Amino acid sequence: MSSHRYGVIMAGGRGTRFWPKSRRRSAKQVLRLFGERSLIQQAFDRLRGVIPPAHIWVITNEYLVSEIRKQLPEIPARQIIAEPAQRNTAPCIALAAHILAQMDPKAVMGVFPADHLVVKEARFRQFVKAAFRAAEQASVVVLGIQPRWPETGYGYIEFPTGVKPGSSEPMPVMRFREKPDYESAKQFVERGNFYWNAGMFFWRASAVLDLMRRHQPKTATILAGLPPLSSRRFAASLANAYPLCEGISIDYAILEKAEQVAGIAVDDIGWNDVGSWQAVYDLARKDQNANASRGELFAENSGGNYIDADKPVALLGVEDLVIVDTPDALLVASRSSVQDVGRIVKALEERKRDDLI
Repeated sequence: MSSHRYGVIMAGGRGTRFWPKSRRRSAKQVLRLFGERSLIQQAFDRLRGVIPPAHIWVITNEYLVSEIRKQLPEIPARQIIAEPAQRNTAPCIALAAHILAQMDPKAVMGVFPADHLVVKEARFRQFVKAAFRAAEQASVVVLGIQPRWPETGYGYIEFPTGVKPGSSEPMPVMRFREKPDYESAKQFVERGNFYWNAGMFFWRASAVLDLMRRHQPKTATILAGLPPLSSRRFAASLANAYPLCEGISIDYAILEKAEQVAGIAVDDIGWNDVGSWQAVYDLARKDQNANASRGELFAENSGGNYIDADKPVALLGVEDLVIVDTPDALLVASRSSVQDVGRIVKALEERKRDDLI
């Protein structure tokens, strides 16, 4: 294990598509959707086999920082940092790079989403180790997930023709492709050299800062003015400076503009971005009528439903519903519509129902 390797878990999202379970103070990443460990705890568990807890950092938001510190007591509290404002992934990653580069000029960082599921953890760790080795030599390394269907909700990584999944050897990334329409996604899958961009990146902290200075000079300058993390002025300086950063994803900000990006074509690691209640349904155990429930369920003449409730639920003559019950709110939606649950949160914001968000 290299003493210069660090893991950065991005945990600032709100998970609005998982309303009403996911709220500002209990967002998707801290929910226990699969088993006894929350998604962020599982993300930590996957990494601790590669990186010691003392080298794992979390960038989150002011609403979740206390809960994450409770859930991850193995990580030093000062390494779980709250962004003063949501500014997408580029400022988040640049902030982590700034802190790590000050502490360790040789730092090599891997960036991981907090709210994804990886079932085959041992295989995942093999690719992470390979990516760290490659990042110690190259400027940018990304992991590409072998696509299992023509997904229109993901960006794609284009590898050279003939790429084989499962090799730990990095290959040149030809280019990044934005979220495609269905026909384009179908062609990507058929061609075999397009992989899903899962948002896992590896690079030297100094390389991140160099790329930010070149392509995002305003944000780079703002973050460069921050005092060291150990300074008493750090929190106040961050609160004043960070909202001035441009809100932009790391893909748009620097990845698509970087030269000599390398990628590793990952085979089956049981990856799922858990993007909506549909994903939870897909992964859940089901009865003979394809119903899934996290509680006691009585179903008659009903099929294809997902229920999350702390009380017994009875279904009669309904199909393909998602029902999520909390003490103060109830969601009833067709499974085909759950990608749009975030629209309900926007409506609640417009009505200033802060008690429900």
